Amino acid sequence: MDRSEQWIKTMTTAGLNLIAQALSIYDNDLRLAVCNRRFQEMFHLPDRLIRPGARFDDTIRYLAERGDYGEVADIDALVQRRVEQACAFVPHYFERTRANGQVISIEGAPLPQGGWVTVYTDITRTKRVEELLRARSEELSDQLLAHAEELSASNRKLAATIGALEETQRQLTEIEARTRLTTEMMPAHIAHVDRDGHYTYSNRRLSAVMPGRPSDILGLHISEALGPEAFAKIEPHLQAAYSGDSPVFEFNETHDGRRIRVAFTPDGTGGVYILSMDVTAETQTRVALQQSRRRAMAAQMTSGLAHDFSNLLTIILGMMSKMAKMDLPEEAAELVAATQATAQRGGRLLNRIADMTGNRTLRPRATDMHGLLEDLKLLATPTLPRGIGLSVLDHTPDEALMLDAGMLQDALLNLVLNARDACGANGLITVSAHAIGRIWIEIAVTDTGPGFSKEALERGLHPFFTTKGSEGSGLGLPMVYDMVKLAGGDMRLGNTPTGAVVTLRLPYRAAPTAQGGLALLVEDNEDLRATFRDMLVDLGHTVIEATSADEASALAADIEDIALVLSDIKLEGTATGIDLLQRLPRALPCILMTSLPLSDPLHREALARGPVLRKPFSRAQLAALIRTEETP
Repeated sequence: MDRSEQWIKTMTTAGLNLIAQALSIYDNDLRLAVCNRRFQEMFHLPDRLIRPGARFDDTIRYLAERGDYGEVADIDALVQRRVEQACAFVPHYFERTRANGQVISIEGAPLPQGGWVTVYTDITRTKRVEELLRARSEELSDQLLAHAEELSASNRKLAATIGALEETQRQLTEIEARTRLTTEMMPAHIAHVDRDGHYTYSNRRLSAVMPGRPSDILGLHISEALGPEAFAKIEPHLQAAYSGDSPVFEFNETHDGRRIRVAFTPDGTGGVYILSMDVTAETQTRVALQQSRRRAMAAQMTSGLAHDFSNLLTIILGMMSKMAKMDLPEEAAELVAATQATAQRGGRLLNRIADMTGNRTLRPRATDMHGLLEDLKLLATPTLPRGIGLSVLDHTPDEALMLDAGMLQDALLNLVLNARDACGANGLITVSAHAIGRIWIEIAVTDTGPGFSKEALERGLHPFFTTKGSEGSGLGLPMVYDMVKLAGGDMRLGNTPTGAVVTLRLPYRAAPTAQGGLALLVEDNEDLRATFRDMLVDLGHTVIEATSADEASALAADIEDIALVLSDIKLEGTATGIDLLQRLPRALPCILMTSLPLSDPLHREALARGPVLRKPFSRAQLAALIRTEETP
């Protein structure tokens, strides 16, 4: 087998192993041509029966002797019957219950050149769901039961044909074409370089993962295709792969800051397989999650301490208030006033700690960056001395972006005020914003002050570090940093030739175009509300939110262009989602959702009034029900 055939075989096996079902292909001599790892795992086959050339009748005999077909009186007759059926080479589909209770569907189709391909799907869970549906048939209407049976059959059919059997057959006739098609569809760059670093294969996805690079790179040296900066970052890992290691690493692109993950795998003959993908969105989400966990830990650590300190400060203020009313010497009165001022400052500091570690949930909305920056200038200008100017350079895109406008504006105002304090009586503050590709929105706040000290550059983002003495709390920059991290972005401190600069990078997330109209979402659980809001936004809706039936009915009375209501059944207060349906001022498409069991009276009553989604549900399920409600 030459090197090309070995590579094709390796890629084919890897592709088949990605399929969730078990798959086997036998030729017209009833010998195994190829199978995936799931085939061996599902039937617990020994290695000898999954090697190319293994006989079909040997596999049937092994399964029968092991008891996979239950009690069999004549194993030879069973094997002969199965072989005769196989030799017919006709399409077939049936379901079989194994001795261990597992139910599998078996769907096979003949190949043009003889032999057949078979897909085996574990449908045990589907069968159990069917049995449960039948057991509850007395509680379901005839129509709902018919729909459930139809849906179950469709799901079973879909599960049996995942991986597109027709596509698999077409790929098997031309193995190299199938492999290339599979790799071209993957959201990653898959390639191979020889021992000298020249590309011998590429799925033409390099330019998608790393924009600006060429797509046609066969024959090019890897340094020529990637460019000197990117190659310098990956070269040590490539050399490690040439030495036999299999490194997996990440690096940041220089020109747009996107995060790239790369895996090198030696091919055993001196070359290296390469898998690289853009993990920017994953990294942004991971950063946001890590920051949320840190905030939760900080809140847990500080809440009790802040409560105790607050009580102590209250006692001190009370005692100082009594002492202030006494006839004290002037020096003592000054000490009392100073103590009161210090205690009050301590209270304000505790409040800022609570703000920083408390429940600050991002509320991304479609935001016009032009308007946000214009409002920032209007808000910040009156706070600046006459000798300090404010310049706003807006190079952001015209499309709306998903940002928490309130938090972002507070953060930028905080940075402008810090820059004002650094400039003193005279200077210039500049706020500049621009997009970096469609990966980041970068906002920089620069000033003409003395710049950050070395210590400030190292510790400026640490809570309670301040260069303002008793006038500063040391929480301003950390709170901005907290907001940026919650959004999945990054923040850097630096100096320019003329002063200091604080740079924020926020993920570039274009706001979806609202095509589905205004949706009223009614849910009292904050985490669930955020999840359902994202689903509705992804489906093209703009969203307003309420936590109770009273609040929702008031919104529906005031806003005329609500196109859809999605409400939980159980809500804050005594009124339910069912009560809300009766209070709506006009007929609106309404979908109720619940985690209550079907036996609950509220669930039954809701089913009698309209469609009900059982939690948890997917975006696809919600979309299907919305389409049903919107169809006349």
